[in-house]
Order: sequence, then structure tokens, then C-alpha cells
Amino acid sequence: MADPHPIVAHSKRAKFEDVRDDLKAAIEGKGLVIDYQSFVNRMLERTGKDVGSARKLYADAQAFVFCSAALSRKTMEADPANAALCPYSIMVYETVREPGVVYVSYRRPWRPDGSAASKAALTDVDKLLDGIAREALGLR
Repeated sequence: MADPHPIVAHSKRAKFEDVRDDLKAAIEGKGLVIDYQSFVNRMLERTGKDVGSARKLYADAQAFVFCSAALSRKTMEADPANAALCPYSIMVYETVREPGVVYVSYRRPWRPDGSAASKAALTDVDKLLDGIAREALGLR
């Protein structure tokens, strides 16, 4: 059975830039290096007319991509196929429908067919991602 909640999202009323900066600080504060920052809303706006939809979804939306050497090694030693779950990505966004409400979301690293060691390691990754998301929003 698949995870019924593969995407976790937390939110609060705030300025997008403040939460984005707090998210970056929360990631880096764990000793992690951000490998890539994706500007999702810019891509959607740039390509909208090419795919036949110019509807604006986000006031802003960015994703941070990073990895944890220790947790990644643990997950991949438990099952080499877990490499498909790395790197990790956390999204920060504000929709046009809910101005002033900023979300921090991530995709839960989960596999229904994994071994006990694999599930334990992926649970640790989930805890890391959730902790970062909550810290960025001041929900700790």
C-alpha cells in the first residue's frame, strides 16, 4: 500500500522572503550544503504560453535541493535502490489564492517494499526534512 500522505506541507502567515531565508538557514544550520535552488514559479511563468496555460499559480515558489552524506549513506547501505530518493528537496511557496500564507513542503521518502533497515533509514530522512520545514516556519 502506498503512503497516503506522500507530500507533507506546513504553513503560516508570513512574508515569503522571511520563510525562504529561514528555510535556507535551517538547512545550512544542520551542516548541509544546498546544491541547487530552483525557481519554480519563474519556470511556470516563462513556459506557460508554450503549454497553453498562462494561469498564475504562485506569488513565489522555490525549491532547495541538498543531501546529507550520513543519512544518504545509511539509506543506500540499507538498499542501493534508495539512491533514487536522493537528493532531498524542500519547497517554499506562496499561492496567488492565499496571499500571505507561506507553505514549506517536502516529498516523504518512503518505500513500501523496503527492508526494516531501509524503512528505519528513510524514517530518519523524513524526520530531518520535517524538522527543517518546521524550523523554517518557527513551528518547533
